[in-house]
Amino acid sequence: MVSNEVTVKNAVGLHARPATFFIQRANEFKSSIWVEKDDRRVNAKSLLGVLSLGIVKDVTIRLIADGSDEEEAINALVSLIESNFSE
Repeated sequence: MVSNEVTVKNAVGLHARPATFFIQRANEFKSSIWVEKDDRRVNAKSLLGVLSLGIVKDVTIRLIADGSDEEEAINALVSLIESNFSE
């Protein structure tokens, strides 16, 4: 199991379009992946789950992955968030 914290810096946070990019990227991996904010943990491959966290700009989240490609999954998702979803 691997985890990493990252701060969301794009203007709209993890809503609508950025969330869709995030979920699509998470679904490229075999590992189970979760997003944690405060005391809530949701499946990173679930659009409704991710949107339900209400992640806005400057919020720090924890990404957790467990599986055969966990390192690559975390690194790819952190890179996507840090790139501001290529906006």
